Amino acid sequence: MSGEPGPARVRRFEDLIAWQKARELNRAVYAATDARPLSLDRGLASQMQRAAVSVMGNIAEGFERTGPAEFHHALSIAKGSCAEVRSHLYAALDARRIDQLTFDGLLAQADEVGRLLGGLRASLRR
Repeated sequence: MSGEPGPARVRRFEDLIAWQKARELNRAVYAATDARPLSLDRGLASQMQRAAVSVMGNIAEGFERTGPAEFHHALSIAKGSCAEVRSHLYAALDARRIDQLTFDGLLAQADEVGRLLGGLRASLRR
């Protein structure tokens, strides 16, 4: 994957571009869920927050595990959580809890994180 350093050249999970982008996505999800009218839908807002936190948390946890197979597994879970964020975005849009501009921006961020995670998983298989 272009731009992503391999795990052997990275000393901390914070150095991974995928984790940095997941953190940005998390920050943006929290900003959206803190704003009205989404903030009034506590169930959906909470689900979105937990999924976004899970993306960056699983990257970090997997990186700190003992081997590439465990890291690969954790990245698979993170990618699934990223898809969950995307699905919740559609639910928020359909329920008119977010506007199209917010949806488009968050979806683009989630797509980018998903691509980075897929690329990082592929690099671990090599």
